[in-house]
Amino acid sequence: MEYIIIIISALLVNNVVLAQFLGVCPFLGVSNKVDTAIGMGGAVTFVIVIATTVTYLIQIYVLNKLGIAFMQTITFILVIAALVQMVEIILKKVSQPLYQALGIFLPLITTNCAVLGVAILVIQKNYNLLQGVVFGGSTALGFGFALVIMAGIREQLELADIPDGMKGVPISLVIAGILALAFMGFSGIVR
Repeated sequence: MEYIIIIISALLVNNVVLAQFLGVCPFLGVSNKVDTAIGMGGAVTFVIVIATTVTYLIQIYVLNKLGIAFMQTITFILVIAALVQMVEIILKKVSQPLYQALGIFLPLITTNCAVLGVAILVIQKNYNLLQGVVFGGSTALGFGFALVIMAGIREQLELADIPDGMKGVPISLVIAGILALAFMGFSGIVR
């Protein structure tokens, strides 16, 4: 039951973009088309799950053991950047079509603050490794879910008659606010 609560909480109630405001830049920048949003959501999910696992192990078995837990943020940033580069190199060698499909998304993930935020939240919430991976995967899926919803709405808005002053970023921010309010409706589901 504990894992179900973690999943629902990370996916809906405490959505990383709409409730915690992490990863807003790619949320607004990559949500023009549903296909692009799905690609970015998949790439972020893959990297967050791997990064959560590796950063947890480094925190527990290196930083805490050596008494240098204060180096957490810089260490996590370096690990995430290295992981993204490693994933990019491996995908280029192993699966060229998948590498080309992800395209620019992989390097962009390095600067996505949601990846670093999730890695730090796992440590702050005192999760064990399995709970951390479940939390990371659920949070990443929640990011992708919000991204795809936003992209679908923005695609529909291209067909709507919007005043010139509201086109582009202004209407996107209004939609993001309304989505955040809608996701607040899930807050009664879990504590």
